[in-house]
Amino acid sequence: MSILLDKDFTFIVQGITGREAVNLTRECLDYGSNVVGGVTPGRKGREVHGVPVFDTVEQAVENHGSPVDGSVVTVPPAFTKDAVFEALEAGMKLIVIVTERIPRGDVAEMVELADSKGARIIGPNCLGLIVPEVCKMGGIGGPAKDAAKAYAPGSVGVMSRSGGMTTEISSSLTAAGLGVSTAISIGGDAIIGSTYAELMPFFEADEQTKAIVIYTEPGGRMEAQLSEWVSENDSRLPIVAFMAGKFMDDEEMKGMSFGHAGTIVEGAEDTATQKIARLEAAGIAVVERIDEIPAAVAERIGG
Repeated sequence: MSILLDKDFTFIVQGITGREAVNLTRECLDYGSNVVGGVTPGRKGREVHGVPVFDTVEQAVENHGSPVDGSVVTVPPAFTKDAVFEALEAGMKLIVIVTERIPRGDVAEMVELADSKGARIIGPNCLGLIVPEVCKMGGIGGPAKDAAKAYAPGSVGVMSRSGGMTTEISSSLTAAGLGVSTAISIGGDAIIGSTYAELMPFFEADEQTKAIVIYTEPGGRMEAQLSEWVSENDSRLPIVAFMAGKFMDDEEMKGMSFGHAGTIVEGAEDTATQKIARLEAAGIAVVERIDEIPAAVAERIGG
């Protein structure tokens, strides 16, 4: 099993003729993902690596002949909201937004519409998600041959604000023989479609997943939400958190920024030290080096 994706999952790429999207489409196809269409207004009739291009999402869905499950959105920030609305109105249930620097108000409106339609947004400013040897949606892991090396099937779910750290963590789990069930780059912006806590129920319901690893850094309240969720829902899954940037708690570092846009240190409770205390109080193990992750996971799942 897995979460959100399976071997039959179909998706389109909005903004498919852009340079980044052309590469992303190639990577997903090489990995075996079902990219069934692309959308760039004014480019209908073209192809990108054999994928037909249309002017609208509606045309892409009609051409496919059956409902399309999701979309990867790579259009410029000013047009992202319209693109996401178009995909949601077409009935798509999973939207991966690669674009960064989208106005926060637009993101809030997109998330609100997705919630009203029972859909889920991953991102913005993310690399997407991957189920090893099944499906890759977005640029996560890079070219298919590299993704195959970093992501082997296994029992550990991975969630991270950082796309690069998603792969680094997964690679350490793969090298240790633990592997990955589903890995998700959730995005580093202040407002995103899916937080750690919001994704936990999916992992809880997945029989393949036996543990979770998250990436955390100073700033932001996402870890507090996760700690509350774990405590309130008596989670069956042991969680290991990799904490980066603890040095930012040093007195001489105060006032400096670290990490992603969504991790703003607003007060003492947002510091790495306080985050670690909060996570550990909820039973979440914290490590400060990537090479410590596999042993911490194995200890908690009895491996």
